[in-house]
This record gives sequence, C-alpha cells and structure tokens, in this order.
Amino acid sequence: MEYNPVGEFIGNNLIGSDKVQALSLEDAKAIPLAEIHAALDGVVDPEIPVLSVKELGVLRDLAWEGDEMVVTITPTYSGCPAMSNFEDDIKLCVEQLGIPNVRIATRLSPAWSSDWLTPEAKAKLLDYGIAPPLEATTSKKVLLGESPEVICPNCRSKNTSEVSRHGSTACKALYQCDDCQEPFDYFKCI
Repeated sequence: MEYNPVGEFIGNNLIGSDKVQALSLEDAKAIPLAEIHAALDGVVDPEIPVLSVKELGVLRDLAWEGDEMVVTITPTYSGCPAMSNFEDDIKLCVEQLGIPNVRIATRLSPAWSSDWLTPEAKAKLLDYGIAPPLEATTSKKVLLGESPEVICPNCRSKNTSEVSRHGSTACKALYQCDDCQEPFDYFKCI
C-alpha cells in the first residue's frame, strides 16, 4: 500500500464515498485475526515509512471486546507525535476490512523498547539510511555519556561520532561517519 507521510493511504484513494460498507458484526467477527494482522502490515510509521507498526513493535494486540475490535498499541516514547497518525491509520485500515466498531487502546506498561523492533525492521532501517539501535547492553559507559559504537548506514564503517543526542526526532540521535563524512540518524536504544 503506497503511503503519503501526511497520513493518507494514496493507493486506496479513500474519501467518504470510497469507504467499504461495514459488515454485520457476525461477519466482521468471522474475519481471522491473521487477516487483520496482515492488513496492518500496510500501516507505516509516518516518520520512518519503511517500517510498519508491526515491525516497529507498536502494535501489541488485537482482540474482540464485545462488539468492538480493540487494537492495542504502545507509543515508542511519551509524546511521540506519530501516535495520532498510527491511531488514525490503524482505525482506517481495520475499517477498510468492513469491521464496523474499531477502538484504539494505548498500553503504556510495559513501556516500548527498541528490543521490540524485528530483525527485519533493523535491516530496513539500515537500508533506509538510519543506523538501527544496537543490541541491549549492560555497559555502564553509555550511562556515563559515552557514545555507543554505531555503524554508518552508508559505508558500514564503525568509525562514527555523535554530533548531537537529538536527531530529526526524539527517538534518534545525529551521527556522522568519520570515514565517508556522511551525517545520519541513529535510532536510539530505548
């Protein structure tokens, strides 16, 4: 599904007259959860459009509660500006399957962790030009302000330097490769 970072699904050209007719509750409940999960693979992060909400680890659960399909998500961090886009796009996506009553629930505990990124998501980040978060570490050096050893997504060098702890979004830091001189974002370990 082609995605416009403004938050609209272009491929479906969704306007009021294009919306799918809602199914009966019985028919909606007959849709396998796997089919809903598969549809949600098309909902991407507006800040990192190569990652779906599933790959990012934001999508936590799908369940019927009475006559509502409840989609549970966890923000990557408090105040993440993409969350309202996620909520709108997820709701629209599920409604496009004909499910009439969709509610988005936010789960704050446990807090999102960069460990929830799938290996495929980390590879996509690297190919997109964002250094993926490193594996969890027990090194106290990071707590004391020393930068982790981050790989340049352009030339794959480990000879990189942190330019700023604050990158293009709060979940990223700005780095520069000391070999190819390219600046790049590093997706922080959270």
